[in-house]
Amino acid sequence: MIIKNKNLNIIQIADSGQCFRMNRIDEKKYGLVAYDNYIELYQIDRETVEITCSEEEYHQIWKEYFDLDYDYNSIVLHLTNGNDAFLKKAAEYGEGIRILRQEPFEILISFIISQNKNIPSIKCCIERVCEKYGEGKAGYFTFPKPEKLAAATKEDLRKLKLGYRDEYIIKAAQAITNGEINLANLMKCSYEDAAKELKNIRGVGDKVANCISLYGLHHIDAFPVDVWIAKVLKEIYDNRFDVDMYKGYAGIVQQYMFYYMRYLKKV
Repeated sequence: MIIKNKNLNIIQIADSGQCFRMNRIDEKKYGLVAYDNYIELYQIDRETVEITCSEEEYHQIWKEYFDLDYDYNSIVLHLTNGNDAFLKKAAEYGEGIRILRQEPFEILISFIISQNKNIPSIKCCIERVCEKYGEGKAGYFTFPKPEKLAAATKEDLRKLKLGYRDEYIIKAAQAITNGEINLANLMKCSYEDAAKELKNIRGVGDKVANCISLYGLHHIDAFPVDVWIAKVLKEIYDNRFDVDMYKGYAGIVQQYMFYYMRYLKKV
């Protein structure tokens, strides 16, 4: 399946910090596990991506997953024609990033795991969890269902080198399984209400709630502040950045900031 879109760059998306199961195969090819399926993606050129799936599967899963109905180019043009010099360069540099529509439970657990860890470590932890509690398929493991992690023991999770996060993972899975938290409903409510509800889960603070809201619930008003965004806000804006100026797409702005700042710092 060939996709033509000037704002779809698999390499940029894979390095944007939002997805932990998109892994590099070679310079322009990545493997991705999502929604119990595995595909490979090849960046043919700036505007062309090949996806190893049928047209039917593309329309069932991947068109929505890559948010291909949303006009990211209008946001890039708005930022590049604006007066903010940093955002102009950030949008130009990261114009191929899109906010993926990922499975909400996977993102909930993944960003609980992500606390105080770098990206390679997060990826390793998630793969161990998938191998232990997911379903084995041809060459990969699916992400575990809530009921599987809800029944896990701290001792078993501790063996997967999750540290203090083991209890948080179990409690979060139990909250989903027993209906205390309904992620489908949180996708329909406001970003503010979703983030507030998520912070009722033990181990979910402001940053993680914003990450889950943006990357799992697709509330693109969410604006997670991690170490890289904190650097941007302090070093570029002297902590006077007005997020409300970008209401309705602040999370997309955040992604451009994150990706460009890591480039500037040579990470």
